[in-house]
Amino acid sequence: MSQETLQTGGDSGGQPPVDAGDAGYSKSLKARHINMIAIGGAIGTGLFLGAGGRLVQAGPALAIAYAVCGLFAFFVVRSLGELILYRPSSGAFVSYAREFMGEKGAYTAGWMHFLNWSTTGIADITAIALYAHFWAMFSPIPQWVLALIALAIVLALNMVSVRLFGEMEFWFAIVKVGALVVFMLVGIYLIVTGHAIDGHQAGFSIISDNGGIFPAGIVPVVLIMQGVVFAYASVELVGVAAGETENPEKIMPKAINSIMWRIGIFYVGSVALLTMLMPWSSYKDGESPFVTVLANLGVPYAGDVMNLVVLTAAMSSLNSGLYSTGRILRSMSLAGSAPKFTGAMNKSQVPYGGILLTAAVCVVGVGLNAVVPEQAFEIVLNFASIGILATWAIIVLSHLLFVRKANRGEVTRPSYRLPFSPYIEYVTLAFLASVVVLMGFDEIGQITLMALPLILIALVIGWFCVRGRIDMSAMERE
Repeated sequence: MSQETLQTGGDSGGQPPVDAGDAGYSKSLKARHINMIAIGGAIGTGLFLGAGGRLVQAGPALAIAYAVCGLFAFFVVRSLGELILYRPSSGAFVSYAREFMGEKGAYTAGWMHFLNWSTTGIADITAIALYAHFWAMFSPIPQWVLALIALAIVLALNMVSVRLFGEMEFWFAIVKVGALVVFMLVGIYLIVTGHAIDGHQAGFSIISDNGGIFPAGIVPVVLIMQGVVFAYASVELVGVAAGETENPEKIMPKAINSIMWRIGIFYVGSVALLTMLMPWSSYKDGESPFVTVLANLGVPYAGDVMNLVVLTAAMSSLNSGLYSTGRILRSMSLAGSAPKFTGAMNKSQVPYGGILLTAAVCVVGVGLNAVVPEQAFEIVLNFASIGILATWAIIVLSHLLFVRKANRGEVTRPSYRLPFSPYIEYVTLAFLASVVVLMGFDEIGQITLMALPLILIALVIGWFCVRGRIDMSAMERE
């Protein structure tokens, strides 16, 4: 068997099927774009902003929680990576669900992904407006106006071309990574030199003198997993981008493999540094832990700089959400499980129909910012959590079914594989199920679980509305 066959997949009956939703795209994303999309997907506001409150709950053991959740996030994206090497597709997991689970699977995967990113988009524009209010010059502007401006800017840029999307993500990621690298270098220097911050000498002694690694016991660490896992909610976006790059068989393995060490360095490493610079109890919910440290060091404009970074992270998330839902909805539209207009593309080969639908839901978020500005963020975040868990589960299930077909000799697995399959898939699915259970122990999570039956009912009603126009010829073998 040739190396080309090993890399791109194939089966005993010929080449992998061709998804009609993959036609018409520009292969404009370069290796540097894909690498930075992979980095950007693994680093977001969950670290820059959310780590402060979680440190208060779990203490230094938060680093362990990030490591465990990061490992399973890597298993998910590694599963997706093998499917990408088998058959790159802009429809990504929707296209793979269609091939291995049928159109019902693709329908569920697509609309749960849309639920995740459309509601995350509302959370993003809300966060951008809140971050903008940090500066006095924006204070007089109503929150909903700032949210609308942010949406309009990112929407307009997303419509121009995929190359511009890639450039935006490249520079957004540069800002995030650069901020973390600078902070970590400063932190390491402070620890090595034994610098005192707020009366505490930096080093491991801060952990040992404040209750050790598990100051509140193991239970808070377990319970906090259901919140920590959503910090990695963008890692699957690298799969969508694979359909618009020229050499996915060369670029994707390197980009996906690098996610593991980036999680180790940026998430686990930075949290470990935070706990050795100041006692875990010194951090605050709602305040970036990086700002807490820099402010206590007396660094001028520390709050301004970090506020710019978290604003960039929110802009990056909104940008990625519009990009991915546009591609996913187009794949569904050509098979009949999404509105026909979401399959439309403009002259720049951008699926503007799907992007506009996501933006329309975000406009509802602008309304929430006008009516209930204080609650807008929490209201929508509940729904996003269900969407990401469903998306990840479908990715893993699709990979499991793919491996089973490979074992029967119906398809050929690429040389880039998820190790220890199928056991890794079973463990990952069990982990995702446990996250759902843990949500029941959290007040906000309970609201999410109560909304789950309504989401399922909506999916069933929607399926009966579209099943009559499903066109499975959208997935054909050459």
